[in-house]
Amino acid sequence: MAKLLELAKEKKGVFITGTGTDIGKTYVTALMAKYYKEQGIDVAYYKAAISGADTIPESDAGYVKRIAGLEQPDDSMVSYLFREAVSPHLAAKINNRPIELDKIVADYKAVRDSHEFTVVEGSGGIVCPIRYDEEKILLPDIVKALRLSVIIVADAGLGTIHNVVTTAAYIKNLGIEIEGVLLNNYIGDLMQKDNYYMIEELTGLKVIATVAPKGETLIF
Repeated sequence: MAKLLELAKEKKGVFITGTGTDIGKTYVTALMAKYYKEQGIDVAYYKAAISGADTIPESDAGYVKRIAGLEQPDDSMVSYLFREAVSPHLAAKINNRPIELDKIVADYKAVRDSHEFTVVEGSGGIVCPIRYDEEKILLPDIVKALRLSVIIVADAGLGTIHNVVTTAAYIKNLGIEIEGVLLNNYIGDLMQKDNYYMIEELTGLKVIATVAPKGETLIF
């Protein structure tokens, strides 16, 4: 709890990435936004590109907005929305709509400057191509351009030690600050307690919160 509140006091935003696709990153991001709002913090949400939705209310952004009870305008939450459920770089090619880093930075700054704190959600894992043609943009390029630190969301189950350690090593190698790890689907059995311990031991990072399966709150 202290870590998340400290973030909101010291910084204007944080970037939420995952160890991969379908590990509950959007769900955990929604719980984070909800938590901040419950603490009386004027929190906002932003995501550079979303694939696999026809409208913002049907997208990850709409989900976070509903769960967290945000009053933020839909069109401020996402810069690029694509119908195709593929990587953003491929969706952009299919639609002949190249993703521009300058637009992402400008859109994020508009949200950041009008709210106390912004949770910024990435696409998939940290190694996600956002644009790949004559110009090449990977997700870490966005993190750096927005000058944000990162929280890693991971599933608490089997294989998570490898996934968190390799994700953290990749991010650290790029010179990006990591605030800590959030474990989803955490039930606290023997294996998961060991996963928790080994993640902290091998990465030097703190597990700052957990989320129980189908839970509705962060557990600190």
